[in-house]
Amino acid sequence: MVENTIVTAELLENKVVIWNEKEWNPIFQEKYFGKIIEEEKIKYLLLSLEETMILLEREHMVLMKAKKEIDIKTFYSIACKIDKEFAHKYIVYRDLRNRGYIVKSGFKFGTHFRVYDRGVNPYKGGSKDLKEHTKFNVHAVPENYTSSYQEWSRYVRLSQNIRARALLAVVDEEGDATYYRIERIKP
Repeated sequence: MVENTIVTAELLENKVVIWNEKEWNPIFQEKYFGKIIEEEKIKYLLLSLEETMILLEREHMVLMKAKKEIDIKTFYSIACKIDKEFAHKYIVYRDLRNRGYIVKSGFKFGTHFRVYDRGVNPYKGGSKDLKEHTKFNVHAVPENYTSSYQEWSRYVRLSQNIRARALLAVVDEEGDATYYRIERIKP
């Protein structure tokens, strides 16, 4: 992606879209931001709240709502209202992206993020053997988070079923993420 590339996105209720394919193509093809959606005769790029925030931070995006530009602080506030976990999820998302990983939604695997290794193409076609696999499933939580053993058991099993490592990303009050690997061990 050319470093000075600026795309225009639109905030619609709780989702962010880029309508112009010429604008979204570089950020999708080169940096793997977003998900292409095709509905009837309309094709657009759907961005997650985390993807939107990082593109705003890096000054690669102008975000509009009702034909008015939204600044980064306003968007952060909106995102926190839409998703109560946004604050700690974004810290982890940004950290992983800054480390060079490709980060996609982990929703269907019961976690926040699927993480691919640096330099791979998560959309590579072909047989299942040729496709790139998720390296980590990452679940972001604040440091005071509590959960049940059953919840972690499901998370680890789902991760292992797709040959990914289950990571717990704990965000402390200073805004730093610490990663813990969780795995099932057979005695």
